[in-house]
Amino acid sequence: MDPERPILPPSLDAIETMARATIETLPAPYREAAGKVVLRVEDFAPEAFLRDLGIEDPFELTGLYDGIPLTEKSVMDSPMQPDMIWLFRRAILEEWIDRGDVDLAALVAHVMVHELAHHFGWSDDDIAAIDRWWE
Repeated sequence: MDPERPILPPSLDAIETMARATIETLPAPYREAAGKVVLRVEDFAPEAFLRDLGIEDPFELTGLYDGIPLTEKSVMDSPMQPDMIWLFRRAILEEWIDRGDVDLAALVAHVMVHELAHHFGWSDDDIAAIDRWWE
């Protein structure tokens, strides 16, 4: 390691790139719809999210789906806001460091698939077919 060039943690943009790469690996029926979900990457969850979820430690929330699952939407619904997936970089990095045995891109993909599962209304079996995380 060059002492003149410190190692920096992955940026917000790097985490977003990893998350978007996950969408490209989804089975065809889901890829296009997943690409329409707004993706936001922030260092931490906004205080309002933490408060609403009853979470005190912002490092406990790695991602959040904010929207109405496709399985619950109706053509009669008027959209209030776009469906959005939030990823929280610092919490993801903390989990990655704590685990020490998983690739960062794999962890980001796991969080992204979990949040997409909320959007699509996937069952645990559906998730397992796409995210082989626990193998």
